[in-house]
Amino acid sequence: MTGTEAGAVARLLARLAVLAALGSVVVLVLAIGDGGLEVVAAALIGLIICAVGVWWFLAYRGGVRLLGAVVAVSALAGVLVLYAFDGLWLTALVLILCWSGALACARLALRRARPRPVPARVVGERPRRPVLIMNPKSGGGKVARFGLVEKAEALGAEVILLDPSAPADVAALARKAVADGADLLGVAGGDGTQALVAAVAADHDLPFVVISAGTRNHFAMDLGLDRTDPARCLDALTEGEETRVDLGEVAGRPFVNTVSFGVYADVVQRPEYRDDKTGTALELMPDLLSPERGRRLDARVDGTPLASQQAVLVSNNPYASPDELAAGRRPRLDDGVLGVLGLWVKDAAAAADLAVRGAQSTGLTVLTARRVEVTGEGGEIPVAVDGEALRMPTPVVCTTRPGALRVRLPRERPGVTVSGPSVDWRELLALAFGHSRRTGDGHPGD
Repeated sequence: MTGTEAGAVARLLARLAVLAALGSVVVLVLAIGDGGLEVVAAALIGLIICAVGVWWFLAYRGGVRLLGAVVAVSALAGVLVLYAFDGLWLTALVLILCWSGALACARLALRRARPRPVPARVVGERPRRPVLIMNPKSGGGKVARFGLVEKAEALGAEVILLDPSAPADVAALARKAVADGADLLGVAGGDGTQALVAAVAADHDLPFVVISAGTRNHFAMDLGLDRTDPARCLDALTEGEETRVDLGEVAGRPFVNTVSFGVYADVVQRPEYRDDKTGTALELMPDLLSPERGRRLDARVDGTPLASQQAVLVSNNPYASPDELAAGRRPRLDDGVLGVLGLWVKDAAAAADLAVRGAQSTGLTVLTARRVEVTGEGGEIPVAVDGEALRMPTPVVCTTRPGALRVRLPRERPGVTVSGPSVDWRELLALAFGHSRRTGDGHPGD
């Protein structure tokens, strides 16, 4: 699709988004006499009460926690009951559909109006001596379940199978493989193992293959790889193409996804966390969230101070939107910057503000940077690097190595998606009825 065609499509989508948003307003105005404002007010009040209940559930124990659970569930149920008994459900449904359509069209329009350079992809030569490191315990035994060892060896790869009973230095194994003549490195395992071997590949400018045999496979997800069948990742050995992505570093240690400080890092330090994640988190949360007892972090983000945070998340490239963080998608891995989220929620009112305002809340800070320095109480602080629990001396410095890693990918990647950007309504209006300075540049939609 040419830049002119993409600009016309973006403008059309922007106008549809504006019309759908206006439709929401029209429905609300027409329904004022029939409870239109009641629909919005009930939803807003229900959301606030639910957020307060969730805060009580997380920040307290005993009877207050039970009350919080009851309040949160009752708030949601109360809104639904009100809509049903007052005959407001149809108005609520139309409003939801109009607003959802407006947001969907807005994100599509802005995505086409904000073209990004397509990462350079080259069809690399088939490796002559690929070496793959596989963790048989990762992902609940996916290596054996999908026959990855046999399939990789049939494609000419040398497989180093880790011994679960004898923890190994995977970086040392990777360096030895390079010294012995490996011209490609790969990992079937979790993201922490992926990062350690990826750093060796980056240091020697060798292609790296990601095999989605971990539990969550966030790195593989953002590369568009098939997470349901890790054997498909082996296609990169034969019919592969290469692209360069960034590699994060925290205190000299590589990471491919995230580095967490604060609440989450404190929770994963506990030995019982792996066997009982929910129970451990609920047991620790009241102390971690308490203004008096909880740990506080200070950060400097490219020179910008970020004081007294309960949690700081540093990601290897930013997420599409902090409102969609749970989806865990980063639209790009080659922007050459770190994503930074700082969180400070001191009480139920702040929790309600976060629930209503999302990324605009005063309790949430969203930044990008090339260097992040985190300090805390004491000489060292807990840190979770790609989900792995560590302790590091302060200050802990996070940086990025732009384009350091050559990733070899299968040509067919079913998980490739493009996340929509955050909606900027002023830019959207300019695009719909004026001229966007970004429209028509590059190759959007190709």
